[in-house]
Amino acid sequence: MRLTRVAGRDADVRLGDDVPLVEVLAVGLGHTLANDRLVQSSIGAALRYRSHTESADDTLSLRLATEGITPELEVHVELRAVAGAVRAMTTVQNAGTEPVVLTSVTSWASGLGRGSGGSGQLQASDWCLVEGVNDWLGEGRWSTSPLRGALLPELREELTGHTPRSAVTRTATGTWSTGGHLPVAGVSTSGLTWLWEIEHNGPWRWEVGEHVSDCYFALSGPTDRDHQWSVSLGSGDTFTTVPATVALGRDLPSAVAAMTAARRRNRLPHTENTVPTIVFNDYMNTLDGDPTTAKLLPLVDAAARVGVDTFCIDAGWYSDSPDWWDTVGAWEPSTTRFPNGLAEVIGAIRDAGMTPGLWLEPEVVGVGSPMARNLPADAFLQRRGHRVEEHDRYHLDLRHPAARAHLDAVVDRLVDDFGIGYFKLDYNIDGGPGTDRDADSVGAGLLDHNRAHLSWLEGVLARHPSLVLENCASGAMRMDAAMLAHTQLQSTSDQQDPMLYPPIAASAGLAILPEQAANWAYPQPDLSDEQNTFTLVTGLAGRFYLSGYLNRMTDGQLARVRDAVDTARSLHQDIADTVPSWPLGLPGWTDRWVASARHGAERTVVSVWDREGGADGAELRFPELAGLDVHVATIFPRDLPGWQARWDADTGTLSVRNTVTTPTARTFSLTSTAPSA
Repeated sequence: MRLTRVAGRDADVRLGDDVPLVEVLAVGLGHTLANDRLVQSSIGAALRYRSHTESADDTLSLRLATEGITPELEVHVELRAVAGAVRAMTTVQNAGTEPVVLTSVTSWASGLGRGSGGSGQLQASDWCLVEGVNDWLGEGRWSTSPLRGALLPELREELTGHTPRSAVTRTATGTWSTGGHLPVAGVSTSGLTWLWEIEHNGPWRWEVGEHVSDCYFALSGPTDRDHQWSVSLGSGDTFTTVPATVALGRDLPSAVAAMTAARRRNRLPHTENTVPTIVFNDYMNTLDGDPTTAKLLPLVDAAARVGVDTFCIDAGWYSDSPDWWDTVGAWEPSTTRFPNGLAEVIGAIRDAGMTPGLWLEPEVVGVGSPMARNLPADAFLQRRGHRVEEHDRYHLDLRHPAARAHLDAVVDRLVDDFGIGYFKLDYNIDGGPGTDRDADSVGAGLLDHNRAHLSWLEGVLARHPSLVLENCASGAMRMDAAMLAHTQLQSTSDQQDPMLYPPIAASAGLAILPEQAANWAYPQPDLSDEQNTFTLVTGLAGRFYLSGYLNRMTDGQLARVRDAVDTARSLHQDIADTVPSWPLGLPGWTDRWVASARHGAERTVVSVWDREGGADGAELRFPELAGLDVHVATIFPRDLPGWQARWDADTGTLSVRNTVTTPTARTFSLTSTAPSA
């Protein structure tokens, strides 16, 4: 059973017949040709079409079955179409009487094909790979590389009568699902771009390679080879893969638009999804995990003065000691930090008209915490009877009812006792390959824990539907689509240098929704007007997320922050209907000029940063606006001179020039008025 054609909103591709729709590896049934790939499986080659159903929500369900081999398997594939993208999941059922041990199952596999108007299959030399890498403080570093060359050398494998044995392979191997290579990637050629995303908060694998007459790509969750994952299916038992979404477009912006629409459809409903609130958090370049009543109350007052909606108290509120790392887990307010109780600060936040928030790292328990003794040993990830420990923390196993009951009690107590309406959920260790307690394999235990974690988040929001959850993991080490379907915003980095943040903020829309991309703005009283503007523009590039010693600022400095907050609130009104693009191309980590745009029905909003050195100007290209008269307005800041902007309707180009000392940045609005004469 193979896909032969995929059609998007503005692209149509015909595929070869080399890659089955589903590839399955099992103990006793491996590859048809020895290799290290997800494809060319004996089971995949034996799958045959049996039936299908279509539903009103654009979902196609296919039933396949093996033919001519043992074991007998049924495979159910669910394909749901949305705005040029397809969301896919695979369920494997043991239809025989003997147990089957699965070692990998793809969520998606297909050739890359050729455009419907093209002739002949495209080769590796026709395609470029678009991929991203995260690191702590260095998130969203994207690159575009030709497939032919260093990635896929020309091997002349046709002389052997065999296909290649390797591919371009990327994986995540622990619980930081985006702590290295990203589960979002794509390939592009003239007039055609594939973009994919594996929706999992744990290990995954994607690969791109050459096959018989076509290149291909395959997507999966954990595998035995990469992640120590295997699962045994008894007669009638089933296993379902993690979801994957595949988008098709004529170019990268078109594919990103389709993926953006799919991400919005996949999110859990929440009031924050359409009009995000503005959050102040005391951590970044400010209190740095050391809050007290004396430090917080002036910040609360200043945050209220600039118009913030939510004030989040970050790490440290639960500890009587500055060194709290290995004691977390009970989540009881400190008595020394808050002599009159945490309620005094929470009351001040509420009296100032803001929603109170708190930082939590729910999945960990410090080795010095009483919860490490009070919870049963089985409530933690284990290996051969020993708790998994990393950086003085144990890792809860959310399959266990005692672990979930503990976290439910913590959240419910803080909501009920203090009226908490916002939690920053952090995650600062990697739990490793998983747990072998009550599991067929270490990887299977982790997959079940990952799914239990998502179920726990669903339960929290079901009990507290107005609660807002921020997803954070040492910055963006777990900014995957599974977590972002369950949480309302994502901290895009822990980067404290405002000069290094622009490429992180600008590229975020490739991996997450604009309305979820919480980019830190941390203005300070000792920075110049241009320097403060620079970091405030970073916040305006996505969802505005504020920190900094506002309480030490002059009235003029506070007025600028207030202007940024007002601008952000205006931009947030329609941010959930916008699509990201990159008018200077995908940002490079060391580029002087960095730019990102969000296109809406009424306007395009562009953030531009000039970081230092090189030429004085930049040419931002908007091909979708070519031929239109466009009104260009500087919407932040409105009072600082020094930038010039000129629109060329013939080419759809915005030329910007900076005449002030760098670093400097501006946010522009582009509004179409009429076709150019």
